[in-house]
Amino acid sequence: MPDQPTPPSLLIRPDRVTPFDRGNGVVTIPYVGKWNCESNHVTTGRTRFAAGTGLPLHSHNVEESVLVLEGEAVAEIGDDSFDLVAGEATWVPAGVPHRFWNRGSGTMSIYWVYGGRDVTRTMTATGETFEHLSDSDRGGLSAS
Repeated sequence: MPDQPTPPSLLIRPDRVTPFDRGNGVVTIPYVGKWNCESNHVTTGRTRFAAGTGLPLHSHNVEESVLVLEGEAVAEIGDDSFDLVAGEATWVPAGVPHRFWNRGSGTMSIYWVYGGRDVTRTMTATGETFEHLSDSDRGGLSAS
């Protein structure tokens, strides 16, 4: 078996971001703190998943890139489902329902980048749309 790639390290300024618990072992750390300004054209952050946890099916108004930093993930994107391990990445087109789950026995974390600053999230089950990372979005996206 070939050596697994070493996930990249990420340095953030913790006094400028506030992690939030989505419930059931899923924690998001947005890297869009005070330094994020109107000239920025991406929204980025990291989400950590405890073993066996994931997020509900949802979509965004912009495309999203996801890199698995550690652990083992199941990606469900549209009609496709596939496994990803640390160092592997995938892309989600705008408007396509998707979710990521931790399929391993340890922590899984992903680094995400959205192709835009004004991101929304639409919950597939309810059809509700929220501004990404808003208080409403944080409540609407509680892990099941």
